[in-house]
Amino acid sequence: MERWPEAVGEAIAPNAWPARVGRDGTLHVATADSVWAFELAHRAAEIAERLGVTSVRFAPGPLPSAPPQKLPPASVSPSAEHLRAAASLAAEIDDEKLRESVEKAVAFSLARPPVDRPV
Repeated sequence: MERWPEAVGEAIAPNAWPARVGRDGTLHVATADSVWAFELAHRAAEIAERLGVTSVRFAPGPLPSAPPQKLPPASVSPSAEHLRAAASLAAEIDDEKLRESVEKAVAFSLARPPVDRPV
């Protein structure tokens, strides 16, 4: 399994994943759908050779869910303008601690680059 992404490439690995090895040494691979199974069957001998197994069979089946990709946290520093806007938005909150917390959250939210914001 460790060698799978390297053997098939980054485009194929998310759409096909090893499921089990049969008693005869055949690697059984689950694919996203029958189209992937059909296409990869044409490359079975090549993939088997790369992996050092006797043969590879492809069939539609469950794939592992991809782990969420973690992006490095962006260093964000609110500007004076962000702080003023946040204070204005939170001004009507009576509770001082809550108002300060909301101001801080809003200021950091405004300081984030637009690509990080949900659409």
